Amino acid sequence: MINTVLFDVDGVLLSEEHYFDASALTVWEMLISSNYLALAPEQFTTEYTEADISRIRENVFQNDQVLKFMKSRGLNANWDMIYLSFGHQLIHLLSQIKEDEAAKIAQWLTNPIDYETLRDMASVLSQYQVELNFSLFVDEFSQSDATKQELFEYLNVLAREKLNIETSIFQKGKLWSICEHVSQEWYVGDEHVLASTGRPSVQTGKKGFLANETTLAPAQEIAALFQQLSSSGITIGIGTGRPELETIQPFHHLDWLKYFDEKRIITADEVSKAEQEITDPQSLSKPHPFTYIMGLKGKGTSALYCINATLPIQNGKEVLVVGDSLADLLAARQLGCQFAAVLTGLSGKDARHDFEQHKADFILDTVLDIKTIL
Repeated sequence: MINTVLFDVDGVLLSEEHYFDASALTVWEMLISSNYLALAPEQFTTEYTEADISRIRENVFQNDQVLKFMKSRGLNANWDMIYLSFGHQLIHLLSQIKEDEAAKIAQWLTNPIDYETLRDMASVLSQYQVELNFSLFVDEFSQSDATKQELFEYLNVLAREKLNIETSIFQKGKLWSICEHVSQEWYVGDEHVLASTGRPSVQTGKKGFLANETTLAPAQEIAALFQQLSSSGITIGIGTGRPELETIQPFHHLDWLKYFDEKRIITADEVSKAEQEITDPQSLSKPHPFTYIMGLKGKGTSALYCINATLPIQNGKEVLVVGDSLADLLAARQLGCQFAAVLTGLSGKDARHDFEQHKADFILDTVLDIKTIL
């Protein structure tokens, strides 16, 4: 009998579409803005129309095929997707000037890439006719069996193959942090970026998407589901890759917070804090089960306790994880929990085949269908 339900947020309760829009805008800005690689600063603005944003996303993510590919390889965090997309394009750009700038490229790619490095790259790239090519991503990454965080390492492989550079810099470091910050500027806007990141905006003028969340079922019906579960004695919690601000504020606006013990709302903030506490560097983002383990134990539980928890957990069949991605399914499998896949994520109903192949316990059209299995 299920007595605990842990929900992912994006693709389950709230739409991911604005996250993907912000992700595409982030990659685009870092390539063309004068703050970064400055390939076409005259084309950059913080006031893109919806049509502009759609066009940029179609280009950067190739009609979402790039996003779907990364999700199929178990990558779930938008920041990681941004970093891979930008890092791949950066290698492609440098490959076009390697004959003349080999020494510079070696210098850039053997030290952590920071703002100063990006500006130095921009000054050199401005002397050449280089072209972006987002269509290469799926073809080139398909040549590898890399999954999850291994995809970062494959950027190092591509640097070796395309640039003849032995490097290990493509990992979660300074460049990843820059990508994260630009993404937060776009998503939370000027009003919230300092609270979200602890740093002011590099590029001001962004309104953010935070006030325009879209629910994946009528908000009142989702609230009724939470009420029904709680009234039935079922503990409910959240395990999301969203930061706390981007989780708590929409839940407050939608009047959902009252159904949750906030100690069971686990976000990217808890994951980041735990990663900084441990001495053995590793990613604790999904598909690592850390988020859901802390969701079971409660916020404030020792990070080391969650990391070292014996898996599968006892009475795992009494816990149901509800998600829309392979990363959620893999985390649930490690926990020994049941998993309900909902078909409201990026791939929609096309994801059914993948979930069937990975033997999800339940496959639901919408989160509201949980009522039918409990």
